Parts: sequence; structure tokens; C-alpha cells
Amino acid sequence: MYSETSPTPPATRAPQPVFALPCGMELRPWREADAPVLVEAYEDPGIRHWNRPEPETPESAVARIRRWDLRRQAGKAAVWALADPGPAPAVGLVGLGDIDVSGGSAEFLYWLLPRGRGRGATVQGVRAVSRWAFDGLGLHRLRICHSVANPASCAVAVRAGFPLEGTMRGALHHADGWHDEHLHARLATDPETA
Repeated sequence: MYSETSPTPPATRAPQPVFALPCGMELRPWREADAPVLVEAYEDPGIRHWNRPEPETPESAVARIRRWDLRRQAGKAAVWALADPGPAPAVGLVGLGDIDVSGGSAEFLYWLLPRGRGRGATVQGVRAVSRWAFDGLGLHRLRICHSVANPASCAVAVRAGFPLEGTMRGALHHADGWHDEHLHARLATDPETA
């Protein structure tokens, strides 16, 4: 784990890595050309409901992509686009928010547009980013939180090796009201999942 005297670990100061996934897709840095995908994601009812993104225009999406890179360089977050290799546009997102290097923790965020589903890419992406966070950032604990009414996110968490630790009552406000949330977590010392 990095100390307070080293607020940004080398892994966040280096260029953002690209991870090839077993399903044939990859995690790569977001590109400004991906801005329409963020607009599309906001318009998808499921992504909008479970992830609560802010409304996007092409201009605000470009600004968000730039902010993500600045937050990565500052060691606060690391967000990847999930896409087929090459110039293909993104179809999803896997990332870490709330990176606390001195506290050794971070929280996952992920979503996938319908056209990217069915290949196991989100689970594989969470596993790849977990390895990077544990090995590259020296983090100790990673968590995934999701509404108890979102079984798809629960399945991703469990299949990626994040056991359910408990339920947080009334923890997140969605458009339809307050939701209880499941809390899943993985420690750097946990065995790798198959």
C-alpha cells in the first residue's frame, strides 16, 4: 500500500493499461470519439436506472472523458471502456471510483449496453481491474455495491469473486425511491476465482 507521502501510486501516473479479455474484448482508455456511447448509455433505461448517470450531450460526454483521465492521473479513479479491439466504439464501462490509496480500498462501477452482453465481458473486466488494483495500486479491499433489485449486478459480483457480505438498508436513492443495497467485497488475500 502507498503512503500519504506518495498520494498517487506509479500505476496511476503511468499510461492507462489496456487489458485483453478472454472473451475477445478489451478494456482500454476512453477516447473522445466514444462520447456518443455515453449519450447512448444515459438513454438506456436499465443503465440509467441502476447507475444513475447524469444526462449527457456530446459535449458533456467529451468533458466527462477528460475528467476521468484527470481523476486517474490524480489517483482518485480509473475508468476503462469495454470494447472490441481496434477502432471499435465502447459498449460498456468497468472502473474503480473512490480510490483511497492510503486506506487501501476502492469501489467498482460497471455497465454494459445490450449489444455487448452475453460474452462474460463485465465479469472478466472486473477480474482484470481487480488484479491491477491489488498488484499495481497495492489496494487491500475492493467493493461492489448494487441495489438488491438488480440481480444482474449481483451475478457479476459473485462470478467475479466478490462474495456477498451483507445488505445496507435504504442506502441508495433511485428514480423509484430508496433501495437496499447488497455489499460485496474482495480482499487482496482472497484466492483467485476460476
